[in-house]
Amino acid sequence: MYRRRMIDKVPELLTRYRQEVYLLFRRYRSLDKNLLGWSDLTYEFDRFCETDEGAVLDDTDMRRLIRSTQEAVVHGPSFYLAVRTRVAKWRYLLIHSEDLLCRGISVAEFLAAKELLAGDAFQEKPWVLEVDLRPFERGFPKLTESRSIGQGVKFLNRHLSARIFSRDRKGIEFLYEFLRVHQVRGQQLMLNDAVENVEDLQSALRHAMDLLKDNDEEEGWRIHTDEFRRFGFEPGWGRSAPRIRETMELLSDILEAPSPENLEEFLARVPMLFSIAIVSPHGFFGQSGVLGKPDTGGQVVYILDQVRALEKEMRASIWEQGLDVEPQIVVLSRLIPAANGTTCGQPLEPIVGTQNSRILRVPFRDEKGDVVQEWVSRFEIWPYLETFAHDAEDHLLAELGEKPDFIVGNYSDGNLVASLLAQSLGVTQCNIAHALGKTKSWNSDLFWPGHESDYHFSCQFTADLIAMNTADFIITSTYQEIAGTDESIGQYESYQSFTMPGLFRVISGIDAFDPKFNIVAPGADPDVFFPYSEKERRIPYLEAELRELIFGSSTEDARGLLRDRDKPLLFAMSRLDRIKNMSGFLEWYGRTPELRSLTNLLLVGGEVDPSKSHDHDEQMQIEAMHLLFDELGLEGEARWVKMQTDKNRVGELYRVVADTRGAFVQPALFEGFGLTVVEAMSSGLPVFATQYGGPLESVENGRCGFHIDPHHGADAARLMVAFFHACHENPQCWDDMSREAITRVNEKYNWGLYAKRLLALSRIYGFWKYISNIEREETRSYLDMMYGLVFRSLARGVKEGDQARALAMVQDQETPQS
Repeated sequence: MYRRRMIDKVPELLTRYRQEVYLLFRRYRSLDKNLLGWSDLTYEFDRFCETDEGAVLDDTDMRRLIRSTQEAVVHGPSFYLAVRTRVAKWRYLLIHSEDLLCRGISVAEFLAAKELLAGDAFQEKPWVLEVDLRPFERGFPKLTESRSIGQGVKFLNRHLSARIFSRDRKGIEFLYEFLRVHQVRGQQLMLNDAVENVEDLQSALRHAMDLLKDNDEEEGWRIHTDEFRRFGFEPGWGRSAPRIRETMELLSDILEAPSPENLEEFLARVPMLFSIAIVSPHGFFGQSGVLGKPDTGGQVVYILDQVRALEKEMRASIWEQGLDVEPQIVVLSRLIPAANGTTCGQPLEPIVGTQNSRILRVPFRDEKGDVVQEWVSRFEIWPYLETFAHDAEDHLLAELGEKPDFIVGNYSDGNLVASLLAQSLGVTQCNIAHALGKTKSWNSDLFWPGHESDYHFSCQFTADLIAMNTADFIITSTYQEIAGTDESIGQYESYQSFTMPGLFRVISGIDAFDPKFNIVAPGADPDVFFPYSEKERRIPYLEAELRELIFGSSTEDARGLLRDRDKPLLFAMSRLDRIKNMSGFLEWYGRTPELRSLTNLLLVGGEVDPSKSHDHDEQMQIEAMHLLFDELGLEGEARWVKMQTDKNRVGELYRVVADTRGAFVQPALFEGFGLTVVEAMSSGLPVFATQYGGPLESVENGRCGFHIDPHHGADAARLMVAFFHACHENPQCWDDMSREAITRVNEKYNWGLYAKRLLALSRIYGFWKYISNIEREETRSYLDMMYGLVFRSLARGVKEGDQARALAMVQDQETPQS
């Protein structure tokens, strides 16, 4: 509210501080940049306030305006400002820096000004395709408070309950019809034909609850099967008498006086989920020997742990419901015939640690229908996805014997496939982005043609826009993933409005206040990642192996020999790509003599021999790492070994590092969640983690670790020096932080809680999808048009390797401005 009022005061500010503001904007213009980011704006403002001319602005609304401005477009004396008045709420201003006149402008005007920076080639067309989903969302309930973002189901349940159940008991009729449709593999559940209307249902509930009064039988349904069926009830209410009675009491209360709370609790008990499809097409998806391969990282660990937790929770839930049904989970991925020694060439692979979950792999096919033999980069995957979705649907139905009850998409490609499958099959869809691509490279949308030959952002950002708006609900690991912080933009918020010049201009794309967003944090496998202090659970021979890995001699899979084994280990582990910033971390370390004297550096990631890598980005990072080793003379103080793919070894590796009283570093330029951070904390390691992304929430700064800015490596290195100095002076400092890290994971990042919540969300959204217009058919039709006219043309261009032709195909559609 205060920032909004501050915006309205801007004309008064320009008048009151006319001379100072003029000098400030003159300073900005002297930078000779047409696009200023938040760091440019705030840094220069702070320096200006240190001068005699600018000191007067230091504690004024002008400072608050600048700190609220995420970016500024500069055209001569004209400054176009994008001002974030609060989380996910924006205003746009045009300020003339010489006349010091100000006016509010629309988001379209701001984006049009931004497009001029992309060059004249994109200004030739007289029309621009504007994507604006707001007209289709009018009347649909949206959150209003930023603190409620990520709690969508709570809001939706409250809002729709009030609206539907107050309409002459119409909602009660909807609920009654909803209970009648449930079946599993031909078996009727919940209600049979003896219950013909709501009144019959209320009467039947009273009779059944009287029957169960003071009854504590563990096999309540089996004992009273005939009576229940005569009343009109079928299996699904519970196994034990107390459970059946509780479920029926919940429904009875709803029929008498519905409330969002008892409705949510009741729906969480309804037997709706017996089979789940989880979609993850890109990379090498397997259970061993895949981590560190191109496009294959933490998402594989995430999904496999997720599957184990979901099957366990489904099995417990189905048992409590009184059913004897075997749950099924299928992870739908891509079959790679040239599997490079992995299992990714196997069509079907049981998932270890489960009873009835498996990986189903379906190959990509080219335009001739031939199976694609080799791995395809996630940046080149787009032309294959539509055919993959069509083929995968047939394989999935054959494998399950019926359509799944629920579909979960992963990453941009998997989310798009999940959208196509869910629409075709008519089932509830959940998307998990893990990390949306647009926030990883600053202004990758504005300057997308320059990235197109390598990354094909045009396809990815279009797919994100379509898939996120067609999902029934979205799971994020953290709040900031959706809406950032007070001073930084969230991943999803960045899709609210943006422009890809020559392609389309998004006026309203993804709304962070949409109730489809829900925060459900994942966890670390407690059987693998446990505290270093639990000596009885550790595996001695792995400890010996890993000490050789860390302190052994150089080989083709390792570089660097650590001379002093008594120093703590500073440890980082990730795949090697630019975003993960491992070479950046190596450079911080190498250029900080005091850090080198206090610690040894251990880096685990990628290949060490560039000839063994087939990924261009990884090859560049490998070469950069070797150059830094040579330039900075790191052989005796730093050790770099290839990526470790055995998760039991990885779990023990964290503990071996903790034995040295070391720390874990996550130096990424951006990290969607940061599962390795949670794994490290669960092992008892203090952490230094990027402030850009999920670690901002998972790491309590100063308690279990520290936030670092990867763009200011020298500052991060000094923070590490200060920490190890403090631990040297007082060993209790390390012990306290280690204990806090373990506690943090146990309380917040738990797979059991995750699975229970995800299944509850799927039931609740499935219910509202059945009885209301939550499917948003108008939005779906609009996005189907965008898929057909824009995405398909772009995807064809990827296969043909011709971005200019792809763009021409899109533009030649002559799509009218919308």
